[in-house]
Amino acid sequence: MPSETDNSGVSALPACGRCDSPLEPGDLRCAICGQSAPRLEDSIPTQVRVTLLRCTGCGAAISYDPAVQAPACSFCGEVLEVQTIVDPMEQTQVYLPMTVTVDEAQDALKNWLDSRGWFQPSDLSSASQLTQIKPLWWVAWIFDAEANVSWTADSNAGAGRSAWAPHSGQNPIRFDNILVSGSRGLTSGEAAAITPGMNLSTGTDSVQGGGEHPTLERFDVPRSLARQQVSAVIDQSATATVQQNFIPGTRFRNVHTSIVLRRLITRRYALPAYVLAYRYRDQLHRVVICGQNTRHIIGSVPFSYLKLFAVIGAVVLLVGLLFFIAIAAS
Repeated sequence: MPSETDNSGVSALPACGRCDSPLEPGDLRCAICGQSAPRLEDSIPTQVRVTLLRCTGCGAAISYDPAVQAPACSFCGEVLEVQTIVDPMEQTQVYLPMTVTVDEAQDALKNWLDSRGWFQPSDLSSASQLTQIKPLWWVAWIFDAEANVSWTADSNAGAGRSAWAPHSGQNPIRFDNILVSGSRGLTSGEAAAITPGMNLSTGTDSVQGGGEHPTLERFDVPRSLARQQVSAVIDQSATATVQQNFIPGTRFRNVHTSIVLRRLITRRYALPAYVLAYRYRDQLHRVVICGQNTRHIIGSVPFSYLKLFAVIGAVVLLVGLLFFIAIAAS
């Protein structure tokens, strides 16, 4: 049976004899064409008890390390409880190294606080106190895919006297290194904000950096659900690609796509990040920094209502002054 070699250096997987898509251990059928998978002894998952720490707040699943006394979640600070799960579970294949140091993460936080907008407190950076900094690895799927995409749309190209003209087409599209977050500890917005700072070519088979006992998030989403999430991202990416490259004209509407996957290769990554908590006055705020590039940072900041009221008061005063000038001139 043919096999697939991943370009990240992960172990080769058996491939479907019909469409050549990789078969994960335990797959009964190919996820692309549906052909029955050969029954191999090494493809039948054995039942392995996995102990992990489950956050009672955000639901993140963290690798259990008896050497680490971790009463609180590194993602959100809520209480952790020990759970034992029977495999099969998605397992991390590639770890990106943590190249940002703790000192660099702290400096990035200070610079980020200094650069917030006018409606943030003037003493935000000087009055804020760092209360927690946690190096951790969050989980995501990276996939490559090939698909035939059929599309229809209305565009202004060739419309003549009308505003719109119908167009359609079918194009092969290749998707490379598309990332789908599998993290429960990070929000989708946080994951999207720090993802561009990741260098996927630096992956290894072990954790590098992050100190002696970093937090490692585990995949705990069933494979079927993971593939649904990947398929949803492919749909979104295909629609965006069609709009940018294939629909003629400068304006379009009613874009519809239909996708037939021909090949799908999925890899499971653990990506480094720092989760920091800082306190301003009586408020606690969270910031997430990419573990490979401090320019990619996202977080919450307090809002200065005093400045907002000052702007409103100035606007009201200006409107009143203009009103009295108009009255006096009439």
